Amino acid sequence: MLMESLKRQTIAQEGALPLRDETGQLLAQASDVSVKFGAGDSAVQVLDKVNVKLGKGEFLVLLGPSGCGKSTLLRLFSGHLKPTAGKITFNGKRCNMVFQEHGLYPWMSVLDNVAFGLRMRKVPKAERRARALAELKLVGLEKVADAYPAQLSGGMKQRANIARAFANDSDLVLMDEPYAALDVQTRRLMQEQLLELLARERKSVIFVTHSIEEALLLGDRILVMATRPGRIRREIVVPFGRPRDLHSLRLKPEFNELNESIWEMISAEVKEAFRTGA
Repeated sequence: MLMESLKRQTIAQEGALPLRDETGQLLAQASDVSVKFGAGDSAVQVLDKVNVKLGKGEFLVLLGPSGCGKSTLLRLFSGHLKPTAGKITFNGKRCNMVFQEHGLYPWMSVLDNVAFGLRMRKVPKAERRARALAELKLVGLEKVADAYPAQLSGGMKQRANIARAFANDSDLVLMDEPYAALDVQTRRLMQEQLLELLARERKSVIFVTHSIEEALLLGDRILVMATRPGRIRREIVVPFGRPRDLHSLRLKPEFNELNESIWEMISAEVKEAFRTGA
């Protein structure tokens, strides 16, 4: 029964992902986007005619094997990369990136790091300090506001990184495997904290991960990507309500069945890549 439901929720045609925008709530869109690196016979097709739509306030997860173009698609939405063909549309004012590595400036305090984007936008000092402190409080770091990155644990650094992205009035937060380098316990705590943060501030997020459980825990929709050239193989509307926690989800038979179904999709992609040498 779950597989039939999954089939109804997925789009079989590669790259075709209709999301209705009858109320003007579309924030970002990739239209027939292709990316090729290099030229001539040595050129590598990384993405091929990818179509993605992101609604305002939506948490969209890009999931798939290594080399399928997840991070490349994220860079397109950030504006750090231009498509070889197709078009990226963004209907907001600004977006921020959260990478695997925290990217905090070591010579700045935690507070100054979080307020950095506001400073670049010439927000008055008192206002940016207040807003940075508010974000630090939301991620539980207000007591280390005057510390420096070298004095923080890996999880604390990444929490500060997320606070910086949220503090800058971002319409869109792009997160590229932000918890991949963390240990299992810290990663789970960070996932729970992100869920709490999103409950308070309903940001639009595009999140890259290799973890199926993480995708099902965090996402509203999951795009399962095919291997090179990168394409959208399936769209999955996550059927679990919010709030969510991983322990409760793992007790649901439908969660485990969906987890296994997605794994079968990705496993088939990886095996095909090995067979063809993609």
